[in-house]
Amino acid sequence: MYVADPVAGDTFAAMPAGVGDGLEKQWPRWFAGASGLVMTRTLPTGAATMQPLGGVQLATGDTGASWPGGVDLHLGRWFGLRQQHAVEFIYWGVYGVGGSASVTPPGFIDSTSPDGASSGLITAIPQAPGVTVAGQPASAFLTNLDGQQISRSDVINDIEINWVYSLWDRPEFLPRERTVNLMWLAGFRYFQVGDNLSLQNSPANAALGNLNFNVATNNNIYGAQVGAKFDWRFLPVVRLNIVPKFMIGGNSITNTSSLMQADGAYGTFTATGMPAKVHSTLGVFSWLGSVDTGLAWDVTDRWTLSLGYRVVGVGNIAQADGQWPTSITTAGSLSGIAAGSSTIVHGGFAGFEGRY
Repeated sequence: MYVADPVAGDTFAAMPAGVGDGLEKQWPRWFAGASGLVMTRTLPTGAATMQPLGGVQLATGDTGASWPGGVDLHLGRWFGLRQQHAVEFIYWGVYGVGGSASVTPPGFIDSTSPDGASSGLITAIPQAPGVTVAGQPASAFLTNLDGQQISRSDVINDIEINWVYSLWDRPEFLPRERTVNLMWLAGFRYFQVGDNLSLQNSPANAALGNLNFNVATNNNIYGAQVGAKFDWRFLPVVRLNIVPKFMIGGNSITNTSSLMQADGAYGTFTATGMPAKVHSTLGVFSWLGSVDTGLAWDVTDRWTLSLGYRVVGVGNIAQADGQWPTSITTAGSLSGIAAGSSTIVHGGFAGFEGRY
């Protein structure tokens, strides 16, 4: 039996009515969220900032690491009929991680010393036999100290742009018969670890004024990352989620070391007359691994509250503690960067996500 072409032509006219109905998800496509952070980081053992005195020796690691606040922001959009693909932008950071420590000597005078030196006073590390400060040798400012303070102020910044693929439905819209969901992600990540140490030396002769030694080290890690997002809805509107990520990237490291007075005037290298301030750079490969573990409460289809804990491990970086010299004779004493150390940044977060 012959059935005539209903459109009487050789080309496709249109999708029959009803075909495709029910395939397109009607969920809101845009999502954005904000969280507060409270984080800290692990520190290296540190370098000594003074010669031992009475069983006491101050070191850079004595500053400790505080738990300052920060912010976590994200924005993204889902694509496709089934909304299985998304692009997300993430920024989070914490600022002012650090603290301070100080030491004051007993203050007794060694009357047997032929030059009348105070054996009960501090001798700083580093010494600077090749530096002049205000027309005097730097040793006048770095020996016979009646006080020393080491301070730290570190910063952590993270920027990510990721493509996300959900194997099944979006986690906040899981059907009742499914309690788990897995998503893959891949993208670009930039991670910064900035380390700033400042040593304040206070001579017993107050007329000299303080002489500070500063070391500022900055790691800028950037590269591709891969990861996953696992969700388990163990209660009708509550999910456990785990987000592991890993990257290997280039690390552009900078370090600036300087010897300066409290008024901002630099010491000068005796041999050249140049300021005692040296800037160095180094490029290496570094790695980063992170895991977020949290709980999400899907209050409505458009709002979710969340809280959790984040752990980030960073390897083959440079830290200010590792750039601490024992003696400053020339600019070469402050140049160069020692990498190869690591740190763990960790802390809690709590916030919300809205979908529209």
